[in-house]
Order: sequence, then structure tokens, then C-alpha cells
Amino acid sequence: MENFTAGGESTTETEGIHLNCSMSGRHNFIFTLIPVVYGCNFVIGMVGNSMVVAVIYRYMTLKTVANVFVLNLAISDLTFLITLPMWATFTATGYQWPFGGFLCKASAGLVMFNLYSSIFFLTALSIDRYLAIVHPVRSRQRRTVLYARITCVLVWLFAFLLSVPTALTRDLMLITNYNITTCGVLHPEGSRHLLVAIGLMKSILGFLFPFLIIITCHCLIGGALVGARSIQKTSRSRDDEVLRILASAVVVFFLCWVPHQVLHFMELLAQLKFVTNCVMVDVIDTAMPFTVCIAFLNSCVNPILYSFVGQNFRRNLFRLLHCSAGTHHYISSKMSTLSYRVSEVLHLTNKNKQAVEAMSNVKRGEKEVECVAMY
Repeated sequence: MENFTAGGESTTETEGIHLNCSMSGRHNFIFTLIPVVYGCNFVIGMVGNSMVVAVIYRYMTLKTVANVFVLNLAISDLTFLITLPMWATFTATGYQWPFGGFLCKASAGLVMFNLYSSIFFLTALSIDRYLAIVHPVRSRQRRTVLYARITCVLVWLFAFLLSVPTALTRDLMLITNYNITTCGVLHPEGSRHLLVAIGLMKSILGFLFPFLIIITCHCLIGGALVGARSIQKTSRSRDDEVLRILASAVVVFFLCWVPHQVLHFMELLAQLKFVTNCVMVDVIDTAMPFTVCIAFLNSCVNPILYSFVGQNFRRNLFRLLHCSAGTHHYISSKMSTLSYRVSEVLHLTNKNKQAVEAMSNVKRGEKEVECVAMY
């Protein structure tokens, strides 16, 4: 996952490459610490996301938009996590790549594929929560499982297309300074503009635009929940919990990706020759693996934020672990249940006082209507 810049004309793998600044970022603590972190990310992420897939598939059937997005998000994280053992080996051996050229390209492509697909699914989840809470009536016809599945197909295709350039520009190269064959990106003069374009695309489409959409949706949701308190003050503690969950999602997303994006921007400056000092290049290459670890941590945190916070999900998880038999009922997640409840309150704010009182009487007499109209 490191980028190596060669000075002078580009050369082939058999001829070898001599790096002007040597291979920066070669420190023993990196070769020891980073593989351990990758290994922890792999174990935690595989277990957590596998449980999400198993619970949703077995107990929480795909009849809600949120479940469809969460399932696809977990699958996206799993496709990336299977590459972590190779990257751990790559780092532990001093950036020696023993898996061949195809896996070099494929693994690098899967990293970018996960970056785009994961962030796009998080964005889709945020938009869905916004529509469900703030515009429950107007969005009911559009928030269907069919539309959710079509959105997922488009996300997979778009993420695949955006990850292809990264796979094509990654290849094996022989570093004559250390006599190792590594998996990296060579920056010859003729392709520098292409590499810069790929880097800008990663920063803009892979972080900036999705983050603006996510934080906007969550701010609007937060404002709607705060406004709903004046109508239904008895549920303040539950609304506070929803606000904490939504705020945690934004904060974790920001903390996981911002350090990597900052280092990535500095790396772009190095590619454009705005940064040529070997000391600064070494700082960038030394810090980059740690920011990558933080970014990859998001794949482990996603199951906790979007699934494990639900009481029903935990209950179904215990059923799965104990292998208990029973019919497979549809059980909505805690987030979905609270989303509908708050949406109903927001809808009532547009009515006059008599309409509010009438609706309250109807709710007390007809509890099942509330559940049927959820999606």
C-alpha cells in the first residue's frame, strides 16, 4: 500500500529501480507494529461483519432499506478484510511482496474498492435515515427494498469502476537499493498527471463529497429530533440515545479517514514535486501506514455502530450463538424503530393542537397501525 517514487526515467522490473531518497519509511517498529495491528483488524473485522451478515440473513430478513444497506456494507468490509493478511506479510517482510503480480494489482484494487463502496453505503444509510425521520410520508414510496437493491448495484458498479485505475497502476518492481521486489506505484514523468487525477478522485469522491452529505444529513436529523421534544417530552432519553448514535457515526467516520486523507494530500504534493525534501518524504511514508491502520479500523467499527447498538440485533445474535430453533420473524432494528417513532412525532408538528390530540387517541386505541405503516 506504499507508493514508491523513482527518479529519472522509468525502468522495468528486471532492470530495477534506484530510489533517489532510498526507500523511505523503512523502520523496524513499522515492520513489527503494523502487521500486529493489521492482524487485529482482520480478526475483529471478520468476526464482527460475519456476525452482521449471519444475523441479518437468518433472523432479520431483507424487508427494510436499512437492513439491505447494512448487509451490503458488511459484505464490502469482508471483501477488503480478506486482503489484510497479505498486507501484513508485505509489511512484516520489509515491503517484500511474495504473492505475485496479479494479487498485487487485485489487492490494491480491493482496498480502493472497499474505500469507495463502504463510504457510499454509509452515505446511503445516512440519506435513508434522513428521509425516514424528517420526511416519512413523502419518502415512503421511494424508500422501498427494490430501490435499495438498485442503489446497491449502482454502488458496487461505481466503486468497481473507480478502483480499476488503482489496480492498473500498481505493479511489482525491483528496488535495487535493498534488492527486494515490492508492490508499489511507480511515478514516471509521463503518467504523473494520471496518478494525480486518481489521487484527487480518491480525496474528493472517496471522502469530501460523501462526508459533506453524511454530516448534513445527521445535522438535519439532530435538529429534527431536538425539535420533536416539544411534542413528546416523555421520550427524551431515547431521543438522546439516537442522537448519540448518529453523532458517534459521524465522529468515528471523521476520525478514521481524516488522518489518511491529510497524508494522502501531502503525498499528492510530493508527486507534483512540491515536496522534494527526502526528510519530509520519509515523514510521509513513515506516518502513512499508521493512518492506513486507522482508516481500516472503520471496517471493524461499522458493525458496532450500525448493528450492535440495536437491542433486537443483540437478541438475535444470542439466538444465533446458542443455535436456538424458531421461526424467522422480521425484527426491525432499534434505529429503524426509533426512526419511525420520531418521524410520526415530526409529522404531528404540522397539525394543529386538535389534530395532535386526536392522533394521540387513535394511537392509544389502535397500536397495530403504528407497526404496519413503518415502511
